[in-house]
Amino acid sequence: MALEITPIGEVVEGRTEVADDYWGGVESVIQLDESEFPLDSVQGLEEFSHLVVVWHFNLASPSDVEYHARSPRGNAQWLATGTFAHRNHRRPNQLAQSFPRLLGVDGLRLRVTDLDAVVGTKIYDLSPYFEEMGLRGAVREPAWPGEMLADYWAGKA
Repeated sequence: MALEITPIGEVVEGRTEVADDYWGGVESVIQLDESEFPLDSVQGLEEFSHLVVVWHFNLASPSDVEYHARSPRGNAQWLATGTFAHRNHRRPNQLAQSFPRLLGVDGLRLRVTDLDAVVGTKIYDLSPYFEEMGLRGAVREPAWPGEMLADYWAGKA
């Protein structure tokens, strides 16, 4: 069974170029669909510090999807890992999830920072981040994500 979903909004301000690193401090605006949602659909959202945003790698092509194990970012120093051990556009549905800080709500325009999606990106869902629904227990991961993402949230020089 296939799931059909439609975008609820789009990134309309922020970074325009796709890049692997230096997303820190990037401010963006998510514009929710004004023809679909009333203003009160975001009522109370401004009380939250962070959002959970589901978006689509719209600049990627379905031909980019890869199911085999590969080294992250093509770096042979990191062991090859399977499709579901990566967080990139080569995943089957080319969906991503980000946890930006909410800076402000102006009607159906949400101003955020640390959303690693570019202008034109379609937003498929968003919700407030509830700490109680977040991580439980200690986080375990191999060394390569920390090495690979050392500059991910650094500011652009």
